[in-house]
Amino acid sequence: MQLYCNSLTEYKRLATLEVKVGDLLIGNNHPVRIQTMTTTDTMDTKGTVEQAIRCIEAGAELVRITAPSKKEAENLLPIRNELRKRGYTTPLVADIHFTPNAAEIAARIVEKVRINPGNYVDKKKFETLTYTDSEYQEEIDRIRKQFTPLVKICQEHGTAMRIGTNHGSLSDRIMSRYGDTPMGMVESAMEFLRIAEDLHYRNIVLSMKSSNPQVMVQAYRLLIHTMQEQLGHCYPLHLGVTEAGDGEDGRIKSAVGIGTLLEDGIGDTIRVSLTEDPEFELPVCRDLVKRYTSRQEHTPIPAVEQLPYSPFDYKRRESVAVNNIGSKQVPVVVADFSTTTGITPGHLQAAGYQYDANTDKWNIADAAADYLFSRELLSFSLPGTLKVIVPHDIWYGATDKEKYMPLFTAEEYLQSKERSSIINFIDHNTGVALPENLLQQMAKDHTLVLCLHSSNEHAMPEVRRTMITLLERQIQQPVILKCFAEDNTADEHLIHYATETGALLLDGFGDGMWLISEATGANAPGHALLNNIAFGILQATRTRISKTEYISCPSCGRTLFDLQETTARIRAVTNHLKGVKIAIMGCIVNGPGEMADADFGYVGSGVGKITLYRGKEVVKRGLNSEVAVDELISLIKENGMWVDTAN
Repeated sequence: MQLYCNSLTEYKRLATLEVKVGDLLIGNNHPVRIQTMTTTDTMDTKGTVEQAIRCIEAGAELVRITAPSKKEAENLLPIRNELRKRGYTTPLVADIHFTPNAAEIAARIVEKVRINPGNYVDKKKFETLTYTDSEYQEEIDRIRKQFTPLVKICQEHGTAMRIGTNHGSLSDRIMSRYGDTPMGMVESAMEFLRIAEDLHYRNIVLSMKSSNPQVMVQAYRLLIHTMQEQLGHCYPLHLGVTEAGDGEDGRIKSAVGIGTLLEDGIGDTIRVSLTEDPEFELPVCRDLVKRYTSRQEHTPIPAVEQLPYSPFDYKRRESVAVNNIGSKQVPVVVADFSTTTGITPGHLQAAGYQYDANTDKWNIADAAADYLFSRELLSFSLPGTLKVIVPHDIWYGATDKEKYMPLFTAEEYLQSKERSSIINFIDHNTGVALPENLLQQMAKDHTLVLCLHSSNEHAMPEVRRTMITLLERQIQQPVILKCFAEDNTADEHLIHYATETGALLLDGFGDGMWLISEATGANAPGHALLNNIAFGILQATRTRISKTEYISCPSCGRTLFDLQETTARIRAVTNHLKGVKIAIMGCIVNGPGEMADADFGYVGSGVGKITLYRGKEVVKRGLNSEVAVDELISLIKENGMWVDTAN
């Protein structure tokens, strides 16, 4: 079975070529390397050196520096020399957009150059172009002519290269032939890779980045499949989600995209792109990578002989509707209150329900859990939309069986004489096969909802294996993804949940989410954090939208305003606009293309100057930054997407 990884059930790193970046080896089963990018002006030698040192001391194994023009490329030399003088030998990477001559200068100075095939030779003006096959080949020949000098310089100087495709900066030529698709991303890179192969240059790493984790994962998988099919070997892969944003949301989005691929042994180096100082990216990288240091020793999982779904296209698994779970309904969230006793209305605030005692009314947030799991019956009336799951032996004593639903094991369910007429939840550890008599009964019982979890070290693939069994048996009961974590920090919890459940959601699996922390004391995340993480994962996987989405690039030396401060200002006045996507980009490189599917864009176009976009259309150009946020609000209002907070 030619897929995108060695195995869907056994953890094994994808075999890739070995690439040498200075003294650092990437690929070929070497450890997954972690890296970041400076945010200083590259012409500020001292500032860039100091920030690079902070990144190196925080664990960066590669440091990337922007070189948008010849002068910045030339200034890489004093930066490199000063770092070497201070005893730092970490390889440097020049980040190039638009300017082949800057890449050719940088390739003589630093250990690696990154080029973007979407704008290295081609241009992007959002024009639809039509080519005959011979005209298209002429364009490829033009790329070969302009790209070959860089390859030869890299060969001469032992310089590595990253061919880094970005979903939002595909050229007009690629867009016209392949569309804004993972296939277009792959072909954009393959055009350059084929030229490099013809020139016998293989010191190359590839990336397929997008701000949408779904697109990003599909593109990497398709790239691997394409390389295996066309070349017979795979180049090392640099993983990342572009413009992930900051804080909790940025970490969740990065973990969903990067973690999904790492779970299948894919990825040789990673960068987490946060709108924060670059040294804060590295602990997140470390938390992601360390999950796989001993993964090879996991309990065996039955192999998948034939995959009954496409890993290259998103399609949600078809399921029947059981009350408000399954079918085309958004995935539900279960808030776990299993260790809480004496639950009061005040406890429910953490799950999105605010009780007003004066009016005896509940206010329900957009990110309010749909179900509560408790080991006790509650002593108060519940808000209208909330239902409670309880162990089946407690459920028997509930008088309100419209609001309370039982949880069984498979064996308890099969033996029970009393069941709910609305929903019966079955808790199942996927380390054990589902009983055959339960599988047979499922076809007849449309009250069943499975709650799947795994205690395997390789948990996600084991749950996925059970989902594949359900597909093979054409069983359409909804499935809630139940995920346990016992990590040491809140960030580790977040990464664990986002990776384990996000990977399944991106493959179309899961009609709900139930996050449980087994940590104790100060390490235990509260109910509010777990609820935020659950809704954040659903938002990142585009399976349930409950809040404003910010597509925010990490600051770099090209940025023309204070990105962190501006992002915070925009978030403060727009974070109530559920479902609206706002891109905040530091410069034109991360401008209309990188915004991909944003509704509105706020892009630096000069020092203190901002250009506003509606989709990919320029609406207001050259605004002073002092008035640009107010103008953005006006633009949102003009397009009927503004909601007053009082509403």
